[in-house]
Amino acid sequence: MKMERAWWKESVVYQIYPRSFCDSNGDGIGDLNGITGKLDYLKELGIDVIWLSPVYQSPGDDNGYDISDYRNIMKEFGTMEDYDRMLAKAHELGIKIMMDLVVNHTSDEHAWFVESRKSEDNEYRDYYIWRDGKDGKEPNNWGSCFGGPAWEYDERTGQYYLHLFSKKQPDLNWENPKVRESVFDMMVWWCEKGIDGFRMDVISLISKCPGLPDGAVGKSGYGDFAAYCANGPRVHEYLQEMNRKVLSKYDLITVGECSGVTVEEAKRYASASGEELNMVFQFEHMDIDGGESFKWNHNKIPLTELKKIMSKWQTELAGKAWNSLYWCNHDQPRMLSRIGNDSQEYREVSAKMLGTCLHMMQGTPYVYQGEELGMTNYPFTSLEEFRDIESINAYRELTGKGIVSPEEMFDYISYKGRDNARTPMQWDDSPQAGFTTGSPWIPVNPNYREINAKEQMERETSVFYYYKKLIRLRKDYEIIVYGDYELLLPDSGELYVYLRSYQGEKLLVVCSYTDQETVCEIPKELRERTGKVLISNYGREETGLESAGDKIALKPYEAAAVLYT
Repeated sequence: MKMERAWWKESVVYQIYPRSFCDSNGDGIGDLNGITGKLDYLKELGIDVIWLSPVYQSPGDDNGYDISDYRNIMKEFGTMEDYDRMLAKAHELGIKIMMDLVVNHTSDEHAWFVESRKSEDNEYRDYYIWRDGKDGKEPNNWGSCFGGPAWEYDERTGQYYLHLFSKKQPDLNWENPKVRESVFDMMVWWCEKGIDGFRMDVISLISKCPGLPDGAVGKSGYGDFAAYCANGPRVHEYLQEMNRKVLSKYDLITVGECSGVTVEEAKRYASASGEELNMVFQFEHMDIDGGESFKWNHNKIPLTELKKIMSKWQTELAGKAWNSLYWCNHDQPRMLSRIGNDSQEYREVSAKMLGTCLHMMQGTPYVYQGEELGMTNYPFTSLEEFRDIESINAYRELTGKGIVSPEEMFDYISYKGRDNARTPMQWDDSPQAGFTTGSPWIPVNPNYREINAKEQMERETSVFYYYKKLIRLRKDYEIIVYGDYELLLPDSGELYVYLRSYQGEKLLVVCSYTDQETVCEIPKELRERTGKVLISNYGREETGLESAGDKIALKPYEAAAVLYT
């Protein structure tokens, strides 16, 4: 299948969560100058694009995803001059910067909302979604993502405003053309500054169904808004307008975070025709272990289901839209602790296996800070160690209502909570992992003495150098970027095996998800061909895979990509 080439298809993106990346001034909070000082590290790793989580001015209710001024920098992170210096240095090194665009909502401290709540006839009133109450209660039964109702009563005007997230994150009213123009003007301002793209936070929620109907009531006692907000009636119209007025005028990378997105919807958001976005983040593979309790449980992700979902996105988007590939981000626990094995014995081979499995697929891979070191979940011992509003609110709500015991709920938020990804980047074995000379805003994982960038950059067999090789292979072999995908052994609960095909070449990718030795059959079509091991987490590039006849013997968590020409 003929596929259009694009630089963003051939790129690898690295996500930086600024608060936790590197602190340059000793206040315990990561900052822009800290990022600038580590750009050479990222150049060494080989990534092409940095996705920068929000650095805009914000009161910090949701760690920067509550923006009070889109054209200023959060004081804790530095100044606009610091930002410009970071952007210039990144560009000097050939690294692009993708900004986080948060425009489903603002902070309640944004000037637009400050005006909006003053009176019902204020010119900014219709920038947000205000409604009268119903029978002395909220306008509808929707629950917020962060617990409690999705409506907040405002005494000054006697109405409620909608907030799908924190009450300090009022939703913008995209029905209002002035809102759209204000957002587009701000985007142009950043593009003119020289940024290279946008990652769009919860962009699939910007269009709400007219009438805002009640949702189906779940375990929390509130209605689910997803059916009336996710992929709403005008979302594609809005994004096409954004594309016409902003995105199409610049050479950008764009990815939309689209909760509740289906493959069919993704074909519209990320159509190869280029009318909206380059790609979307889907959550289907992240939500397999959800169940009735949303994500608060100890469920494990079954490999057969994971393969089925990943393969569906690979095959059904092929030639029609583009995939984004990720295991980890700031909203997910460390995947190594979730579907890999973070024990001392298997942590490194397991981390390398997960990297191989993802990076050999078709799509643009995303590396989350510390993933290239094999960083793990944090060993929480008390609720006081948590900082994340979602985890803290969920704990209070579900234990307060007697739905889950305090002991169980603590285990759940420790396993699945977002703070696992937000502990400081582990740079070296000095105090606080070299992240700060002060007291960090969130505790450093105590395993930083064993797991850190300095140690790994001095050892050629480290996870860091393995990720560097994965990234380089993507640039050396077109089959990895543009090849077709075919899942093999769909029913195996231990092995993830797939085949890539491109211009007569075949790439066999074999990944073991178990701590047992296993055996994998070589596909019949490859048995007469000579394969070259491009990468292996057991160092088989020289010796080749151990085989007995038509079978490959695999060690625990073994992974290899074998090219057949």
